[in-house]
Amino acid sequence: MSSSMPGPPQDPYDPQANPYATPAPPAQPPQYPGAGYPAAPPVYPGAAGMPMQPNNGMGTAALVCGIVGLVCGITYFLWVFAVILGILAITFGAIGKGKVGRGQANNAGSATAGLVCGIIGMVLPVIYILAVDAALDSIF
Repeated sequence: MSSSMPGPPQDPYDPQANPYATPAPPAQPPQYPGAGYPAAPPVYPGAAGMPMQPNNGMGTAALVCGIVGLVCGITYFLWVFAVILGILAITFGAIGKGKVGRGQANNAGSATAGLVCGIIGMVLPVIYILAVDAALDSIF
């Protein structure tokens, strides 16, 4: 005995047969006037684009390293950090001044200030060490 129902076979995707089935999408989506993105403006050869932004990172890094190195140089027990940050400030300042000379950056003042603060931050621990050495030599 086979259990078959009389009548035509049912489509499993028929919305009337399966109430949980999703409806079929329309054949063509409706077109609305003005829908979509506007057309791009024409590009002419030789037209000027966006100007290059100045690359001021090295001068700013020199200034930050120089100031922090100067503060560490004033504090006697942080002299190691003052020397390391002073070397970094001098390096970044020299690179920043080179970029200003080539026209790639426009912060010559920051690069120069970082360079000077880095030099002073490196010289202060040397002065402190020489002063302590002279004081110890006079005592002993």
